[in-house]
Amino acid sequence: MSVAGEPLVVGATTATDEANFARFEEQQHTPVRRMQRALHRHPTIVPFVVLAFGILIFSAIVGARFLAPFNLSLILQQVTIVGMIGIAQTLVILTAGVDLSVGAIMILVTVVTGHLAVTSGVPTVFAVLIGLAIGMGCGAINGALVTFVRLPPFIVTLGTWSVYGAIFLWYSGSQTIRSQDVLAHAPFLQMTGTAWSFFGARFTFGTLVTVITAALMWYVLNRTAFGRHVYATGDDQEAARLAGIDTRRTVLAVYTLAGLICALGAWVLIGRIGAISPTSGGSANLDSITATVIGGTSLFGGRGSIVGTLVGALIVGVFRNGLALAGLDALWQEFAVGLLIIVAVALDQWIRRVSA
Repeated sequence: MSVAGEPLVVGATTATDEANFARFEEQQHTPVRRMQRALHRHPTIVPFVVLAFGILIFSAIVGARFLAPFNLSLILQQVTIVGMIGIAQTLVILTAGVDLSVGAIMILVTVVTGHLAVTSGVPTVFAVLIGLAIGMGCGAINGALVTFVRLPPFIVTLGTWSVYGAIFLWYSGSQTIRSQDVLAHAPFLQMTGTAWSFFGARFTFGTLVTVITAALMWYVLNRTAFGRHVYATGDDQEAARLAGIDTRRTVLAVYTLAGLICALGAWVLIGRIGAISPTSGGSANLDSITATVIGGTSLFGGRGSIVGTLVGALIVGVFRNGLALAGLDALWQEFAVGLLIIVAVALDQWIRRVSA
């Protein structure tokens, strides 16, 4: 059938029709809905806003002491360990998993590396390489149990947290190697604690190592096929598998890489405290999750960024430092951090309601 000699094509649409429909759909969105969609596309916006808000608030409350270059650089030093372990945690959470053993891996590598280099006389470079291998091995064990044995990541890493913790307590005999002994026998281990001043601020080599690690992981996640596989696996593992991605190999590689980063964190930790202690970094497990969640990474996987995690670590550092300078007790610092976690998770749930 035709009208005026022209054929009628059922279901056909023109470019004008599509443009009008898109314009109508956009007009239907409320400002809140538009903000929700924007946050879904750019999850790191919120952490940057919270960080800026915290800096403004504590600048007004505390004054010049908070904005002093030395104090700001002190915050950087305080969050260096959390930032490094948070990078490892981010990789795992992006695959819709979680690693409760990151802190235990870091302390295990710290203890083994320190005892080999200081007590056993192993050349420091070899001790560090052995430590890196141990970190990768611990991560690979976690990944193998998750991928091949098909155990839940939470249960696996909760178990290995206790296993690795028992090993480093047994190996170290719960004894601390003094900073003087480390400096005398293996000064390279304290290299990450080396500091230099710049316009009143004090920066350490450990902070630089963390920034370089973050930059490398950002490149891997955003500029390589492996990074795309990580996001796809976390977003929908079954769909990723049907698309031809070897999800088991991807998850195994992520846990192994996380273990390697934890081993680097052990080197940074030794430089930070100077000594080799089996009790140092005990809160790193939960702190890494805190920084990752506050930084905008979804606990359900598939959405988040390394930059967001670093900003999340800075948020925790800014709030703890600002509240301490304001004269509040440590319990209110923990209260503020806990409140930030709850708000971050609630916001993530709200943002996830938007269809991608």
